[in-house]
Amino acid sequence: MVAVRGLHRFAALDGLVTDDVAAEVRPPAPARRLPKALPVESVVALIEGAGALEGPRGLRDRALLELLYGTGARISEAVGLTVDDLDRGQSVVRLAGKGGKQRIVPVGSYALRAVEDYLVRGRPALAAVTRPPSQSRGRAGALFLNARGGPLSRQSAWSILRAAAERAGLTAEVSPHTLRHSFATHLLDGGADVRVVQELLGHASVTTTQVYTLVTVDRLREVYATSHPRALT
Repeated sequence: MVAVRGLHRFAALDGLVTDDVAAEVRPPAPARRLPKALPVESVVALIEGAGALEGPRGLRDRALLELLYGTGARISEAVGLTVDDLDRGQSVVRLAGKGGKQRIVPVGSYALRAVEDYLVRGRPALAAVTRPPSQSRGRAGALFLNARGGPLSRQSAWSILRAAAERAGLTAEVSPHTLRHSFATHLLDGGADVRVVQELLGHASVTTTQVYTLVTVDRLREVYATSHPRALT
C-alpha cells in the first residue's frame, strides 16, 4: 500500500495524472501487541530458580530478579544501579530511566531482604575477585557485579533470567521485560491506579501504561466466564 501511494504521489507531482487518487488512502494500523505477563506463581518459581544457584552468584541472581519484579525496573536500569542508589532505610531505590530521567520507586520487603543478603554475603566475595586493569576502570560502586568483579552487563542479566526460567521449568517465553510487564499487570490486577503505575514505570505518557489495562480486562473476562453461573451461553 505504501508503494502504491508513493507511485500515485510521484505521478501527480510529475504531471502524469491530474489528481493523486491515493492521497486519502491510509494503511491499516498495526495490531497492538499486548505485553505478556507471567502468573504470580510463575514469577515466584522464576525467582526461586535464580536463587537455586549456590554461592555469591545465586544470591546476586535472586536479588536481581526480586528487584526487577519488585520495582518494575528495566533491565538496563537495574544493572546501572550503584550501591548508593538503594536507600535501605527508606526502602526506596533511585532509577535512571530513558533520557536520564530519574524516579524514586519503593522496594518491597522480599526484594529488600534479597538485596540485603546479597550485599552482606554475595557482593563482597564477587568484589574481592582480582580484575585485569582494563576491567578495574569500570563503573565504581556498581550494585550488581559479575563473576570477575566488574559491573554486570545487560547481556549477562538476560542470561541469568533465561537460566532461572530453565531451572524453574517455565515453558512460557521469558524476555528481559517479562518481570516489568508482570509488575505492572499484577499491580493493576490488585487495584492500583493506572497513573500510579505510570509513575512507577517511568512512562512519559499514561497512554503507554494503559496498554496494561487491556490485559487486565481480558483477565477479568476470563475470571467472569469461568466463575459466574450466568456467564456461559
